[in-house]
Amino acid sequence: MIPPGAPIVTAARMRAAEEALFRREPQLDVMERAGAAVARAVARFARGSPILVLAGPGNNGGDAYVAARLLKAAGHDVAVAAGGEPGTPAARAMLERWGGEVGSLYQARPRPVLVDGLFGTGLTRPLERGIAPVLAELVAAARFALAIDLPSGLATDSGADLGAPRGIDATLALGALKPAHVLGAGLERCGQVLLADIGIPVESDWRSVARPRLAAPGPRAHKYSRGLVVVVEGDMPGAARLAAHAAMAGGAGYTILACRDEGGGGGGGGGPDALVRHRIANGDDLADFLTEKRIGGILIGPGLGRDRRAEGLLKAALGAELPLILDGDALTLLGKSATAWLQRRTAATWLTPHEGEFGRMFESDGDKISQTLAAASESRATVIHKGADTVIAAPRGEVRVLAGASSWLSTAGTGDILAGTLAAQVATGNKNAAETAVWLHARAAALAGPAFIADALPMHLPQAIAECL
Repeated sequence: MIPPGAPIVTAARMRAAEEALFRREPQLDVMERAGAAVARAVARFARGSPILVLAGPGNNGGDAYVAARLLKAAGHDVAVAAGGEPGTPAARAMLERWGGEVGSLYQARPRPVLVDGLFGTGLTRPLERGIAPVLAELVAAARFALAIDLPSGLATDSGADLGAPRGIDATLALGALKPAHVLGAGLERCGQVLLADIGIPVESDWRSVARPRLAAPGPRAHKYSRGLVVVVEGDMPGAARLAAHAAMAGGAGYTILACRDEGGGGGGGGGPDALVRHRIANGDDLADFLTEKRIGGILIGPGLGRDRRAEGLLKAALGAELPLILDGDALTLLGKSATAWLQRRTAATWLTPHEGEFGRMFESDGDKISQTLAAASESRATVIHKGADTVIAAPRGEVRVLAGASSWLSTAGTGDILAGTLAAQVATGNKNAAETAVWLHARAAALAGPAFIADALPMHLPQAIAECL
């Protein structure tokens, strides 16, 4: 569980925010607040059990000394072990305030409650060989383990594993979330992520996904005002129908399946009677149909195929001056030419690639947030980079990250449901369509429970929407 709507900042941005605050307020006062927040969180879970606090040489260790002192003053049985002498003036000051015995990390005996204050924000190299196994053993032996800011051994800005232990139960983020809380190995190593406000003003265009605020249709609403979605069918008609069902359940007032056969047999058959079918033989037919100005969103890609007909349909969709959502095969067809094609468009575009599709379209060096931001800027499209850590990036630099969605989403067709949900929100004119769709999709999965199939997800979208009204 990630705190919703919380700012996400890199290590450099966090240091800058701290340094700006330290020009107005003593650093030790801020460290006292951080340590107090840690102490409150540990006391909540310790319930009188003996506590082992691990303190590192940096300011993370200073926070640990503060927490140890306050926990001891509150009557807890606290032992402190250090991974080295304090290396900053603030950490040295807090060691002096602790005033108690400090043992060696390498001689520390396990205790039921462990506080990891060895290394927090800013780690860029692997843990030393001696530290990683000792920390792993102490975490494994604890009944409850809490990390201060980040588990030791996570790269702050990418979530890369630099030797972080498994088994941390909770991580208390200080001031703001860091990318490692929501990316990469951090998804497994952080446990429950908590966020403590310690008085550091943090401004960021990056945030975790939050539950959206939606409104019911007004008294004068009709099917067109609620959004007309066109879903283009291809070689695998089931994928397009899944997306169309999601668009219908995801808030659109009118959904049309542009299919080869509108008569109920072959590709166009199946699905609810409320789903309107319109026969499209080729790209020219689609181009003519997309001159309908009441269309609020076009979705193409789910099950599209990669033959000449698919290419013609895709070119017609790209040429329409209407909001466009590209998914699945449409992304693969674009490949490395995606940026050139998308930069020609004047209407808004959304892309929904998974990791493989993203790699076929864009350069994939660096962390996932940086990759997605670069892709959004280059393509002038909003990019939903799917995965266990779903990153949404807009061309102007805004980022939203969803981590911790149901792992049962790892089944065929769920991406089609997300695309259809997104198309519905785009067609209704939702300015936060991508974040809304990602949240609704994840919430529908949670409501569906374990081992669902993609066909079941649309029926849970109305309940997810109801939670946003």
